[in-house]
Amino acid sequence: MVWYATRLLILSFLASFFVACLPSNIGGDFRYHNHRIDLATVDELYRFLTYHEKRYPLISAHRGGPSEGFPENALETFENNFRRQPLIIECDIRSTKDDVLVLMHDETLDRTTTGSGRLRDIKFSALKKLKLKDPAGNVTSYRIPTLDETLQWGAGKVIFTLDVKRDVPYAAVIDAIRRNKAEAYCVIITYSADQAATVHQLAPDVMISASIRSASDLLRLNDRNIPDNRLVAFVGTREADQALYDLLHGHGILCILGTTGNLDKQAAARGDTVYTAFVERGADILSTDRPLEAGRALQSYRIKNKLTSSFIK
Repeated sequence: MVWYATRLLILSFLASFFVACLPSNIGGDFRYHNHRIDLATVDELYRFLTYHEKRYPLISAHRGGPSEGFPENALETFENNFRRQPLIIECDIRSTKDDVLVLMHDETLDRTTTGSGRLRDIKFSALKKLKLKDPAGNVTSYRIPTLDETLQWGAGKVIFTLDVKRDVPYAAVIDAIRRNKAEAYCVIITYSADQAATVHQLAPDVMISASIRSASDLLRLNDRNIPDNRLVAFVGTREADQALYDLLHGHGILCILGTTGNLDKQAAARGDTVYTAFVERGADILSTDRPLEAGRALQSYRIKNKLTSSFIK
């Protein structure tokens, strides 16, 4: 009996070990064992976000990737998605009446919180009493995070792309990045060459996501003396033509394709291998509202093409 029990114990251990070693994209709950993007310096960030033929394609979770029970722009939502795969998190920055930087997409509190009114008219002490709602409007136990809390959470885990809303000065966001020593894992989103130039003048070492939909857009950025290795290109919410992908890749610039909206709907209707096709045609980062499904597709693509990175741990 002792021998039989021992044998069962060994077989159980081996079965558990075998299952643990299976690729994590098998099964219903997609989780990838190596999910930390661990960047210690801005030079490592430049290297990781520079195009090369074996570049490591990534998912950017739009507003952090909200889902049932997990609100947009919430640390708990970021954690939920981060535990599944290497991740870029796109999040939105606004300011309270007393100039505390917090994560919030809308100008008003009504849609995503238990509060109401314009965020800019409310002090942070009042915000702390509110709770966040998930995409269906269900109230959660989660609260509005500050930018400082967010940057502290993300160290050694993710890359942030920070969407700075109009009422927030870039200088305030850069001060927060400096204060939290977060230069190695932050990219500031801009929407024009002038905005990109402003960020670069304030912080020449900080990486910028710039809207580049044509060769002339890239030329405008070059004319403002922004180095190629400080740029990632947002090419829009529909696929760029091959010439633009080739031009940007020739400059070492990674391309972000926004799949939020029609392209996500296309993938939901036709199958998630649609995401793989976007990468095969030139996209390097997919900014999506479906990070789980897109991430599963990209992980299969990485395995098939034997893509690895020393910064993914």
